[in-house]
Amino acid sequence: MTGAASPRIEAFEAKIAVSARHRLAGYPRRAFAALERAHVLGQRDFSAHLRVHGWMLRVGWETGDSREVVGQLMRLALVPLGPLLPIGNTGGASVSAFAPMGIPPELKRLLQGRDR
Repeated sequence: MTGAASPRIEAFEAKIAVSARHRLAGYPRRAFAALERAHVLGQRDFSAHLRVHGWMLRVGWETGDSREVVGQLMRLALVPLGPLLPIGNTGGASVSAFAPMGIPPELKRLLQGRDR
């Protein structure tokens, strides 16, 4: 029996969809920014964490950003460690995977289960 997705997971999926729309419209920076927010929401869930780094890799590849591609390949290897890494990290190659970062209030509410 499967229940409805949590508000956090619904928000994660919405950010993934926003990213896809921006990517297809030719706005890779906007696409990546949506993926960073999705990363914050999905980092503690193996499949969500894997998906978001896969999409970050794709955006890096499509834009020819070799630093992002290499960074995402390394982060894909770290996906199983997601629960041990600092919450709030945006997941991009421009920041250390181990750096704690501030969490926007609307995402913090979702992470704490206070969606309203």
